[in-house]
Amino acid sequence: QVTLVESGGGLVQTGGSLRLSCAASGRDLRTHALAWFRQAPGKAREFVSAVTWDSVNKYYDDSVRGRFTISRDDAQNTVDLKMNDLKPEDTAVYYCAADGDNPYNRIRTDLVRPVEYDYWGQGTQVTVSS
Repeated sequence: QVTLVESGGGLVQTGGSLRLSCAASGRDLRTHALAWFRQAPGKAREFVSAVTWDSVNKYYDDSVRGRFTISRDDAQNTVDLKMNDLKPEDTAVYYCAADGDNPYNRIRTDLVRPVEYDYWGQGTQVTVSS
């Protein structure tokens, strides 16, 4: 049983920063991609960022590129998302996700799709006030 637990969400003003963290347990995910998605009220879940198993490739949605940074620590079984210069449109529930069936995958068109991921956290709320 794989469990992903996010933390670090909260309320911040426009231009502020937050750091989300996701702790994984129950399985060795060192050979699998990890990602962050988000979902705003009334909208579909959307890709934010992904990191390949070896951290060589880091992918970002255009809306967050240059402001968000993804990183993983396999010794700690964590994946973090550092978010700077936050905007009201970043307000959403943020979900951590882990691939479980496709090790060593680094294909961007795969890793931006929610269906690629087998394990999900419960989500953490990020609210950016204007």
